[in-house]
Amino acid sequence: MDMSRPKLFDFHGVSMTHVFTDNWDKVHNFKAKPDDIVVATYPKAGTTWLCYILDLLYFHQTCPEREKSVPIYERVPFLELVYPPYPTGTDMADTLPTSPRIIKTHLPVQFLPKSFWEQNCRIVYVARNAKDNVVSYFHFDRMEKIQPEPGDWNSFLQRFKDGKMVFGSWYDHVCGWWEKKQTYSKIHYMFYEDLVEDTGRELKNLCSFLGLSTSEEERKKIIECVQFDVMKANPMTNLTDDQTLDFSVSQFLRKGKVGDWKNHFTVAQNEQFDEHYKQKMKNTTLQFRTEI
Repeated sequence: MDMSRPKLFDFHGVSMTHVFTDNWDKVHNFKAKPDDIVVATYPKAGTTWLCYILDLLYFHQTCPEREKSVPIYERVPFLELVYPPYPTGTDMADTLPTSPRIIKTHLPVQFLPKSFWEQNCRIVYVARNAKDNVVSYFHFDRMEKIQPEPGDWNSFLQRFKDGKMVFGSWYDHVCGWWEKKQTYSKIHYMFYEDLVEDTGRELKNLCSFLGLSTSEEERKKIIECVQFDVMKANPMTNLTDDQTLDFSVSQFLRKGKVGDWKNHFTVAQNEQFDEHYKQKMKNTTLQFRTEI
């Protein structure tokens, strides 16, 4: 499929593309339900991983046939996505047959439709350390044809530092949601690195937040299903049927490692990044690990 890549533009102070703003009225006015669960992340922070974990927690036992037949992007709609001829994210969410609805978004906190707050919905946010996040984003943009042209690694890294990415600045995104968590009790803020380090522990904490009494045996089954290599081989989670992705360039589920940034950053890039990072993060209590 031949397509021209979209251009970034400023949307209420955040860099976006029309792929995520063309349906804005419906996104903005989206009607949440009290039992909706929102998966919120900056792009490439473990979104699909968490969507799959949540889907299995709620529906693994009651709808096992979905496992082999319904891809994850149909089970968990992407709220702000609009890409004809496919249905919009809001339409998919409105027609979801399951309850609760699990809905994913990459929106910065200030853009989340107000009905989610009004309905007191649970929100699970996953954050990933900036260095691994930018590496993952770079490889994704190389293969995803509905993203802007990535350019070379050096210029991409600079753009990331400048916040000129789709969905804006990583710093604003992770810190904005972190600040919101201090005043809104129904945000469960998770770290990608913790999930990699001990999936079982994080799953238990997640169940506790959601009020789910999942048995240890069931959690073990889910942990097996959500191992990176298992998901990478699973057609329901690896997006091999997505025609906007060029799999000759990269895999959608590429490595899933903590610390892969060391294979990309030069010594100079790393030093400059650390200096910049210190400035950008000096006013927050939020802390990340770049290795485990």
